[in-house]
Amino acid sequence: MLYIRKANERGHANHGWLDSNHTFSFASYYDPKFMGFSSLRVINEDRVKAGFGFGTHPHDNMEILSYVLEGTIAHKDSMGNVKELKAGEFQIMSAGTGVTHSEFNPSNTENLHFYQIWIQPNEFNIKPRYDQKAFEDKEGATLILSPTAENDSFKIYQDMKLWRYQLSAGNKTDIELDINRNYWLQVVKGNFSINGQSVETSDGIAISKETLASIEPSNDVEFLVFDLA
Repeated sequence: MLYIRKANERGHANHGWLDSNHTFSFASYYDPKFMGFSSLRVINEDRVKAGFGFGTHPHDNMEILSYVLEGTIAHKDSMGNVKELKAGEFQIMSAGTGVTHSEFNPSNTENLHFYQIWIQPNEFNIKPRYDQKAFEDKEGATLILSPTAENDSFKIYQDMKLWRYQLSAGNKTDIELDINRNYWLQVVKGNFSINGQSVETSDGIAISKETLASIEPSNDVEFLVFDLA
């Protein structure tokens, strides 16, 4: 089964300084049909104006992943981390027993565009932790998250893996799937067909009970593949 969550069907909130699209129910956006997918709880695509951001706020028992597409995030947290994330960088934070943090756009001129993703953990009340890095751009798949931190990926406290795919126009790719697992594909940029159905930038695709995802890019594309229990 393949279900396409079109970008323009997502929840939307525009606060002036923040323009946010919600794949799943979040804050004042509520849709009982879209409360999450397997252990995925939040996929927010956020655009933050220059000089604005999220003030200090708390989290606990959640795996929080950020992926910066444009601009810079200035991050500060109760673990003592004071960091900047540039475009192309990923950040992972385990909230565990509890953490507070803030995220700001430090630029005076450049807007910030990033994905914030929450994953429900399978281990609770762990010691909070933080990591960030840029993964090298390459044709094909790059492992971003895994339970064992294999191949220099970030560790994730959940039975899941996250892959980033970067494919050139015309590079047809078949992704083998486990029929007993669930998959979420999030289109970061570009247009392609998946099993004959067309998707484009910011669309999401829920996949269950399938053994193959056949990808045919119309142009250069990037997408995230969440391999979930």
